[in-house]
Amino acid sequence: MLTKLKEKETAIELRRQGYSYSEILKKIPVAKSTLSLWLRSVGLAERQRQRLTEKKRKGQLKGAQAKRKQRILLTEKIKNEAIKEIGKISKRELWLIGTALYWAEGTKQKENNPSQKVRFSNSDTGMIKLFIKWLAETCSVSLEDLNFEIYIHETANIEEAQKYWSNILNLPLSKFQKTRLKKHKIKTNRKNINKDYHGLLTISVKRSTNLNRKITGWVKGICKNCGVV
Repeated sequence: MLTKLKEKETAIELRRQGYSYSEILKKIPVAKSTLSLWLRSVGLAERQRQRLTEKKRKGQLKGAQAKRKQRILLTEKIKNEAIKEIGKISKRELWLIGTALYWAEGTKQKENNPSQKVRFSNSDTGMIKLFIKWLAETCSVSLEDLNFEIYIHETANIEEAQKYWSNILNLPLSKFQKTRLKKHKIKTNRKNINKDYHGLLTISVKRSTNLNRKITGWVKGICKNCGVV
């Protein structure tokens, strides 16, 4: 009986110091229902409530960090497995990939502009590199036949953007001097305003009207052989 009384007094003192129920139970091994009965009338001072709040916050943060680490590991596992599924890309597969890429992101010929040359725009460096590789290996288009134009907000660092694309594509800086500026709106919600913003790069192919027409035919061939037309 004296032991229980001593445990109760200790529990009350620990609670007044701001210890949580779980912390007290580690020091005093009694049933949680018994502890709740002992402590139901024990009030906490502001400092003790702050301690419990801070402990709870740290616990939540630790749990969030553990979940984030787990998510990152799972994401990397999925990505690595997916990379292995792709395997080696044949020249024909590259040809089809590039055609679909242009279908999605390239400039098409229209009735009011039947002589539109090949133009491709994107800000994704991997996509830009793949398009240049596709032009070279499946369309026999050399770098000398390409023009590059940066489309970027006027408030961005234009010189840094030019250097960025020059380094990414390992091409002389002179290739990226042509720049179009997008007028900046004060009340904008756009997110691409930090140091990672390098604008949109447009690649145009000289004397490529007929190549654009051929690409249109390739796209139609894909549709036909996939049974979607």
